[in-house]
Amino acid sequence: MADAQIGGSGERPAEASASPADETISAGAPAEVGVRFEVDGEIATVTLCRPEKRNAQTPAMWSALARFGENLPEQVRIVVVRGEGPSFSAGLDLSLLTGAPGQRSFSEIAALDDAALERLIAESQRGFLWLRRPEIVSIAVVQGHAIGAGFQLALACDLRIVAEDAKFCMKEPALGLVPDLTGTKPLVELVGLPRAIEMCLTARTVDAAEAARYGLAERVVPAGDLDRAVHELVTSLLAIDRHAAAATKRLLLGARQRTLEEQAAAERSEQMIRLRTLFSAPAPRGSAGAGN
Repeated sequence: MADAQIGGSGERPAEASASPADETISAGAPAEVGVRFEVDGEIATVTLCRPEKRNAQTPAMWSALARFGENLPEQVRIVVVRGEGPSFSAGLDLSLLTGAPGQRSFSEIAALDDAALERLIAESQRGFLWLRRPEIVSIAVVQGHAIGAGFQLALACDLRIVAEDAKFCMKEPALGLVPDLTGTKPLVELVGLPRAIEMCLTARTVDAAEAARYGLAERVVPAGDLDRAVHELVTSLLAIDRHAAAATKRLLLGARQRTLEEQAAAERSEQMIRLRTLFSAPAPRGSAGAGN
């Protein structure tokens, strides 16, 4: 297993062989960011590793996530996102409210000009957006608290397997902020607009059973069964042809924005590629590029 940890010394054991992607991810990484990346064949694992802080998140972590997404090895089909310790992520590191060593406070961030501030937020969002790419399936493995940024990281994934003790909360409005890490769109798509408004503007906690009823969790299991449930799901996903899986995910991702006629056309286009790829059919006579 290739292990690229962002945080601590970032050094590898002497016997480990680093892939070019791993070297790119770890090179120049800020110390003690608190995200660990591992690649094992077709499976990549992203682990938030600040258990002493309940995996509270910082902009440095979001930048590290973005770099990993940019350099994800081509063979990876599944990305598993998890948190070390009893909580998935307690959300934003509240030291940002006042500032901490190596981090700008919100007061300093707010003082940036419009262009710089927008760039900063966009950079943070990039750490979440790549998890929806069609060529991968991302799975959030949630135990304990998934608050604010933690909830949004879970929502950034395609699928969520949660422990019975999982608790979700969109906390940002209670802090005078808005959820800005790409979580509002998937939340509305999953639970509907009225429920999303109610959840966000009360900042209440949603337990695992309620999350499953709303479609926020594909499966709820005892905490001790999380690893088994993830293994079963990953095994099933990897049994499907990778190109058919990517094409199907592309269709599903675009379905909400298309009319029925547009979706039918997209299906035709994808299926033509699959048929010709699988059965090696030459271009028909009289079509562009065909011999006469």
